Amino acid sequence: MSAKYIFVTGGVVSSLGKGLAAASIGCLLESRGLKVNLMKFDPYLNVDPGTMSPFQHGEVFVTDDGAETDLDLGHYERFTHAKLSRDNNWTTGRLYEQIIAKERRGDYLGKTVQVIPHVTNEIKAAAKKVAQDVDVALIEIGGTVGDIESLPFIEAIRQMRQELGRDNTLFVHVTLVPFIAAAQELKTKPTQHSVKELLSVGIQPDILLCRTDRFLSKDIKSKIALFCNVEEEAVITAKDVASIYEVPVVFAHEEVDTLILRRLKLEAKDRDLVKWNDLVHRVYNPKDVVKIGIVGKYVEYEDSYKSLKEALVHGALAHNLKLEVSWIEAEGLEATDKNTVKNQEKTFEAQLEEYDGLLVPGGFGKRGIEGMLKAIRYAREKHVPYFGICLGMQTACIEFARNVCGLEDANSSEFDPATPHRVIYKLRELRGVEELGGTMRLGAWPCKIETGTLAYSIYGQTEISERHRHRYEFNREYEETMVAAGLKISGSTPDGTYVEMVEIPGHPFFLGCQFHPEFKSKPLEPHPLFQRFVGASYEYGRSRKEQKGAAVVEMFLRPEKLARR
Repeated sequence: MSAKYIFVTGGVVSSLGKGLAAASIGCLLESRGLKVNLMKFDPYLNVDPGTMSPFQHGEVFVTDDGAETDLDLGHYERFTHAKLSRDNNWTTGRLYEQIIAKERRGDYLGKTVQVIPHVTNEIKAAAKKVAQDVDVALIEIGGTVGDIESLPFIEAIRQMRQELGRDNTLFVHVTLVPFIAAAQELKTKPTQHSVKELLSVGIQPDILLCRTDRFLSKDIKSKIALFCNVEEEAVITAKDVASIYEVPVVFAHEEVDTLILRRLKLEAKDRDLVKWNDLVHRVYNPKDVVKIGIVGKYVEYEDSYKSLKEALVHGALAHNLKLEVSWIEAEGLEATDKNTVKNQEKTFEAQLEEYDGLLVPGGFGKRGIEGMLKAIRYAREKHVPYFGICLGMQTACIEFARNVCGLEDANSSEFDPATPHRVIYKLRELRGVEELGGTMRLGAWPCKIETGTLAYSIYGQTEISERHRHRYEFNREYEETMVAAGLKISGSTPDGTYVEMVEIPGHPFFLGCQFHPEFKSKPLEPHPLFQRFVGASYEYGRSRKEQKGAAVVEMFLRPEKLARR
């Protein structure tokens, strides 16, 4: 049987959650025993998001095959079992690059190359490629309906409806139904205009996912159905929820999957959401709280670390804990030691002491590095659980070299090319390569773990595979010095070329990894590194509370003790 297609578009405004909607529909269809695949078309002209600022685009999600992709692919992998690759994310830039390469080779045999049919044909071919060997392919169109750059994608999916028929294609439109506080009512006009915009390019949506902060009444649904030419049961309340993992449950309550199966004439077993319902129960009924401080460079925009935050949530849920994350701007720690602190400022120690664990994530460039080094030294000396990812491992090595090994000017050649102690330096195969796009060590690479280490106790195996995205590496010329001072290299590539993991024995949890474990964490399958880090952080926080409690009791009893003497 050939695959069915579900096309997800968005209207009114961006950031309505098309990616989460597609992922949640995929989750529901999987719960009924169907095999799904998901893909995203992004209308921007960048070939991939790898060179885009995290402040503009959020994080770059890396797949096993080394593709730098949109963060929505992270949602797809977390909510479903789809194995994603570079075929699952296409940008206008990449499509045009491919078309122009074909034109230069003479593949079009002298024809005039045009948006229709040449660009739309490439879009359709990309969509059909991900639909092989699956029951349903969910295709998300980035941007907002009405944007000039998304028109070729909209035209391509219109053509697919014409070619494949109504029984094999379904249009889901995510739209906004805002509540106007002054009038105290929900307004349907933005949704009406959004659907009108879609109709103007030849697409009649089959299902409307109406984003709103409250449930839609029957009257509101009837009004939207009438004006937008859809059935009333196809007007779905996509209500705001406190946890994204509740979205599949909300969609199930609204019978979204039942509607889809009927429209696409698909046979499937009953829905099984037992594990998801248990997950949502744990989200809303935690036994305690764990506080994690993330010391980073892009903390003003949380989407810069989307997968990271979700992986920490997964680690906390594994212990039935509520995660409280604080985003600490690394630059804010740089000038706040005891000598330079001003009246209203806290010292960096005071800023960090409230956290049960500290994490330094990935990043590029020298901004905020000194602040990260202060946080790492604090974690190492005060025995606070510390987890360093990518740049977080590199900065941990620099801090150890400076403050334990006595190499005062130790640094990375990325931050100081003239440093006498290049503890971190550029990957050997990238020397002389100045282009930034796609020139890093990307994708899944094997790592061999030493037995008897914290890393081995976490993974329980000697060989693992994790995803990478880095341009610099640990300099093994300094290995002997740093190992002698107490650093443990617990993971390396099987050929011994690259250091993958470092740790400090005797510390409650001090571990750095060159790879990005957050890309492989799922809510129902939390990554073991995050699970152990959150567990260690919670234990540290609990023991600290007990010590404080004992100290208070002692202060209360002290006068009595003094009197006895």
